[in-house]
Amino acid sequence: MTHRWPALDFAANQPVIESLHAYLQVVGKLPTRALPWCNHSWHLALRVVPRGFRSYPVLFPGGEAEVIVDCLSSAVAVETSTGFADGFEITGQTVQRFHEQLSELLALAGVETSVSGAPNEVEEAVLFAEDTRERAWDIATLARIHRAFSDVNRVFERFRTGFVGKSSPSHLFWGSFDLAVTRFSGDEAPLHPGGFPNLPDAVTREAYSHAVASAGFWLGGGGVEEAAFYAYGYPTPDALSEAEVAPPETYWHTDLGEFVLPYAAVRASEDPEGALMDFLQSTYAAVADRGGWDREALEIPLGGFGEPYDVEAHRSR
Repeated sequence: MTHRWPALDFAANQPVIESLHAYLQVVGKLPTRALPWCNHSWHLALRVVPRGFRSYPVLFPGGEAEVIVDCLSSAVAVETSTGFADGFEITGQTVQRFHEQLSELLALAGVETSVSGAPNEVEEAVLFAEDTRERAWDIATLARIHRAFSDVNRVFERFRTGFVGKSSPSHLFWGSFDLAVTRFSGDEAPLHPGGFPNLPDAVTREAYSHAVASAGFWLGGGGVEEAAFYAYGYPTPDALSEAEVAPPETYWHTDLGEFVLPYAAVRASEDPEGALMDFLQSTYAAVADRGGWDREALEIPLGGFGEPYDVEAHRSR
């Protein structure tokens, strides 16, 4: 059994993290070709589910299908509305072999859409069909990674309940391999400069077409060599780096232009969920206040279990 808020060691786990990232890139290609484009690329993201990561249901002539990366049994499954259910084990096979197995499984299920191509948002984008590099794998590490994402997802989804403006789900982007939740002010944003590796600028510009306050979690890399949380605004409000945010372990990362909070600090807290919620609430407030958002119109109390939002009470405050 993997306990909640497990220890994560980016340096020790990096080979397994890179393998999982590579496999999720292959899985993530399916919705790019089998679903109509949704605003801000939301249809491409994976959802955190009790056993792993799941694609959005995709369309094929026989009905609908979804792909699940099962982190508890270290396997991939394809399930369809026609009753098909089958899968294969993840053992540390090459990306080439993983791609072959998933393609064969989809064909067997009657899903004709291709998962061919290459990874996005990485410097070295080797075609899936040609990536024969050896891959490290460890099921216990996989289970800890999934448990951490699940714990974070619980808090992200709760944070989402306190906003009546446009908000994304808590979802995993397989290109950058981060779990993210994003709030929108409703105002148009300046055209984004783009420039992410192996990602069309048109995708980036559509994703940032409107002003956002975004927060997320990733396992490390890109100048932060540990698992961490981040938060930023686009466009970046003036003097955002000077804002007072919580918890005290949060710092401003100048190169990234983001607030960063180490996962280890949240894990070590007496109340990890409370510490993470403080981070989400305070960094959002910093972006919203400095960005001139209409917070009174956009915010509501955090949702309670089985309790609908009391519109009358909120309007009479």
